[in-house]
Amino acid sequence: TKISLDVKSPVPSDIEVAQAVEPRKIDEVARLAGIQEDECEAYGPTKAKVKLSVLDRLAEEKDGKYVVVAGITPTPLGEGKSTTTVGLCQALGAHCGQKVMTCVRQPSQGPTFGIKGGAAGGGYSQVIPMEEFNLHMTGDIHAITAANNLLAAAIDARIFHESTQSDSALFDRLCPKDKESKRRFAPVMFRRLRKLGIDKTDPDGLTDEERSKFVRLDFDITKITWRRVMDTNDRFLRSITIGQGPQEKGMERQTGFDITVASEIMAVLALATSERDMRERLGSMVVGSSKKGEAITADDLGIGGALTVLMKDAIKPTLMQTLEATPVLVHAGPFANIAHGNSSIIADRIASKLVGEDGYVVTEAGFGADIGLEKFVNIKCRYSGMKPDAAVLVATVRALKMHGGGPAVSAGRPLDHAYTNENVQLVADGCANLSKHIQNCIKFGIAPIVAINKFATDTDAEIQVVRERALEAGAFDAVVAEHHALGGAGALDLANAVMKACAKKEYTFKFTYPLEVPIKDKVEAIAREVYGAGGVEYMPEAEAALELFDKQGFSGLPICMAKTQYSFTHDATIKGAPTGFILPIRNVRASAGAGFLYPLVGTIMTMPGLPTRPAYYEIDLDFEKEKWSDFPKKSRVSKWRFVLLEGMVVFALSPSFRVWVLSPCKLRQFRVVWHQPHAACSFNLTRKPLLNLCLHFCHPPRDKLPTLGDELSQVSSIFVSRPVWHQGINSFDQRLLLLELSDGKGIRRVGA
Repeated sequence: TKISLDVKSPVPSDIEVAQAVEPRKIDEVARLAGIQEDECEAYGPTKAKVKLSVLDRLAEEKDGKYVVVAGITPTPLGEGKSTTTVGLCQALGAHCGQKVMTCVRQPSQGPTFGIKGGAAGGGYSQVIPMEEFNLHMTGDIHAITAANNLLAAAIDARIFHESTQSDSALFDRLCPKDKESKRRFAPVMFRRLRKLGIDKTDPDGLTDEERSKFVRLDFDITKITWRRVMDTNDRFLRSITIGQGPQEKGMERQTGFDITVASEIMAVLALATSERDMRERLGSMVVGSSKKGEAITADDLGIGGALTVLMKDAIKPTLMQTLEATPVLVHAGPFANIAHGNSSIIADRIASKLVGEDGYVVTEAGFGADIGLEKFVNIKCRYSGMKPDAAVLVATVRALKMHGGGPAVSAGRPLDHAYTNENVQLVADGCANLSKHIQNCIKFGIAPIVAINKFATDTDAEIQVVRERALEAGAFDAVVAEHHALGGAGALDLANAVMKACAKKEYTFKFTYPLEVPIKDKVEAIAREVYGAGGVEYMPEAEAALELFDKQGFSGLPICMAKTQYSFTHDATIKGAPTGFILPIRNVRASAGAGFLYPLVGTIMTMPGLPTRPAYYEIDLDFEKEKWSDFPKKSRVSKWRFVLLEGMVVFALSPSFRVWVLSPCKLRQFRVVWHQPHAACSFNLTRKPLLNLCLHFCHPPRDKLPTLGDELSQVSSIFVSRPVWHQGINSFDQRLLLLELSDGKGIRRVGA
């Protein structure tokens, strides 16, 4: 059944819009998407993990049409790329009758509480429940944090133990004797033995030299590349000193924290094609180098299997839904400026098989097309083997004015009047940025469709010049999209343009560079062809890293540029589409397990900081709203239950197990939702005393069931029997508390 949005103007806040729609049960969303019951693991009523076994069942199905959503170089406020992704899918699925699935990344708590805010979309184009989408969801990011930091702890522990023990002592502890005085290798140890060229299976058969090689990783502490992570913007953790405790015997070293979404484990999750592939990638992650310059991996530390166990649930995409009940797969969450910025290969593959040959998969690439889309093409598509049929480039008049020379745009500050008043010339000048992104799409061999994300202050003349310049630059089409204000109905023109582009298939997909060329040639190809640079300059640290990675055999990997998202250059203040600049490479790191090298361009940071006024100022639990003003409409509460606890506090539990706290003095304003006046129910409220509830009606007559919508003031009495605790207790307090309404002014206790 199609969900009709109750569209209001002006558009309410995102949270108000999201909470006004009761999500469908996730098992129903799964069924309609073609996912079988045994292929889902529910995380409550609105989220479910999708098992990878669905790929085995649908292995022979043809793939759907593949659409990637990117954007022009954004302002710090964002240009609505996620909103456009969701709105397009709502248009395709809920309005055009097409099979469609959205694939998006899980938001990091860094921007959620920092500058940008959440990433569920906005207005009438959102993933819901948006609170659960933006906070924790099914815990994937926390699993990555745990795995990453376990590996970091293992590195320093190994360095400590190697520095304080002899070869013999290390061997005795790594391969201890059992009760029968026999030793054995842990299964993961055979990976290190093979790497060392040792084919023995009995630990006691190792020579002294082999034992020494086996037990000593011999870290060069100046070349440890693995850092700790947390999913919070904390600038003061960018550089830290560890090992200052007295028990660590003075083994201090400099290191730091990255944000979790910059972890290589996040990239592994996004680029893995199966559970086995994830295991191999996790074990192959390089954490540093030995004093001989040899790469040291997670499997050398014996931790690859443990990391895989921590990630065993995270590899399953999470199924959610849009406001118009079209299915969404949420998986992985790498940033596009400091990582590769795309949702997972696994999610895209599952979606493609589920929608089938005639359906559409819409996936999102982070930030501008110079970053997210470039990495989508040269990294993600290389590993997935999937080829896009069309690319949507999201553009706003606001961002184009900035690129045309408008004043700086900053989060938390009011927009300059230049952005709220018509200025066609400023927009026209800024279209150079849009044109460059369109040309890059054509170079990749993808049909570019420009979605002009319309704001209330945009004028017809400004929008017209954007459309004209986009078509002149070679866009397949350029259409106005009003999905923020109207939902899927506002993106119908965009949906039609996408369907036409996918049907035509005018372009031949291609990569920017072959993998076989030297590392510097690949970096230069991106800098010149995609960014418009005149050349590349390498700092001494970068030169040394390139020499080391070439020696270690990583020169054949693709490139993942870590660069500001606010400019084609390394300098965020340079707008438009500059050319001929020199791109400085500060350093180069290896994500060998994930499968790429990432040069650090300019002063890019892998741990963001909090601004003066972070987004958390606007985040709180609204107790008053939960008590009354946001209570759902009567048409959506037919399965709600009321529970009375000691102290006369009233709780209402929705079918999705959200708890609403209701003030007794407002009880008479609520509607009847209980259809069997003599029935009883009980609920588990986190080890709080339970209550069995009966409502007794005197008007209408007791032999007649009330209808949905009858005022609760018609209840003559409420009987509550209270067990001692919620489970595991056989003795219950069977006393009855007799309660009745007192002139609608509250609940008066008559007797116990």
